[in-house]
Amino acid sequence: MTVDLVVRNCTVVTPAGREPETGVAVDNGTIVARGRDEQLPDAERVYDAEGALLVPGIIDGHIHNREPGLEYKEDWESATRAAAAGGVTTVVGMPNTDPVIDRPEHLELKFERGEASTHVDFQSYAVVTSENLDLIPDIDEAGALGFKIFLGSTVGDVPPPNDGEILEAMERIAQTGKRLGFHEENGEIIDYYTEKFQAEGRNEPIDHSHSRPVIAEQEAVERMITFAEQTGTKVHMYHVSSGSAAEAVARGKERGVDVTAETCPHYLWFTEEVMREKGNPARIQPPIRDAQERETLWEVGIDESAIDCIATDHAPHTPEEKKVDDPFGNTWDAISGFVGLETEVPALLTFVNEGRLTLEEWVYRHSTRPAQVWGMYPQKGSLQVGTDADFTIVDPDLEWTLEDADQLHSKNCVTPFIGESFTGKAVATVVRGELVAEDGEVVGESGYGTRVRVDE
Repeated sequence: MTVDLVVRNCTVVTPAGREPETGVAVDNGTIVARGRDEQLPDAERVYDAEGALLVPGIIDGHIHNREPGLEYKEDWESATRAAAAGGVTTVVGMPNTDPVIDRPEHLELKFERGEASTHVDFQSYAVVTSENLDLIPDIDEAGALGFKIFLGSTVGDVPPPNDGEILEAMERIAQTGKRLGFHEENGEIIDYYTEKFQAEGRNEPIDHSHSRPVIAEQEAVERMITFAEQTGTKVHMYHVSSGSAAEAVARGKERGVDVTAETCPHYLWFTEEVMREKGNPARIQPPIRDAQERETLWEVGIDESAIDCIATDHAPHTPEEKKVDDPFGNTWDAISGFVGLETEVPALLTFVNEGRLTLEEWVYRHSTRPAQVWGMYPQKGSLQVGTDADFTIVDPDLEWTLEDADQLHSKNCVTPFIGESFTGKAVATVVRGELVAEDGEVVGESGYGTRVRVDE
């Protein structure tokens, strides 16, 4: 038997452990064998991993690819080019585009654009507003991976439903079996402090952070868990930024609520001092928290497993929108969000190198668990025979520094990670058996990526 591809001379890492001197065989885009190098079949192409680690393809369940409508910031092609270069094999796009993804035809447009131009596999969420509750079954039928509600003000100004509408939406979504995620910040608290600070002339980047206090996030998490407990809906908390919110998630799990959560590398890496050091380029919603909240996020979220997944909230904006030329100027003139697809794997590998995570824990939260949470497992995130041959191959010992934005592949590359040093990096990205990136450069063709189909 001769197969399409064999990856040899690596250590395979899954949540179950490490398999040294092992490889994987691929035929027709799926895994056909995994085992010792000498046990693998002959292949049309052999990739020598040179002792690197091979892990299930990294899944980023939270990116803003900006298409349709905001392609000047980013599009499917440029976002997935960055994903491939960064070792990410599947991404899920957020719905605050133009038009917003709030009805079947808008979702289908997003899928069509993705099929035409992506480098890696993809999916999309649909948003729930006051105007589309009746469309939830149709959006589900159209193939949305899940649903999202923005509880507080965010980029795109998608208005939140009121609490009664949220309860009704939860009841309808529970019937689909899909998961409902939240941008979990209490909008009334945020709006009050934003207006107060502006009136007082508090215009520094740190003031934006303090206008969105931890209690706004914690209260929203608690409230949505209570609603989910009443309705039986599966819920997810996006971009958990604080230890206090992670504690709220943990309490919900203890009560038996089907609540999952993600955090982002920047919340684990930085403290709010980054706002004083780097200014508006680090502006994001929810904001980066103080050192105590970060430590509790590590302890409760990671060490005690309140946090299920790692994602980035990859959110490109132009340098002008981020006020790069005036990083400590009036923060209310800047916009929130920055890129992350090419720094997430290095950041997590650096945490592994520092002993904050094991390799197995990293793989679980960055591949296997996101696939389980969003209904893609075992086709994604498992390395099981018969599943998609998605691999991220990493050198865990490579020391490097992100010197400037030119090293990145998005259309707009503002990030507070510029100037940060890492230990570890993706050296190859394989999607359904095709090498799409090697040594940080994309080698695959756009349009190769395909929509991940779930529950169809």
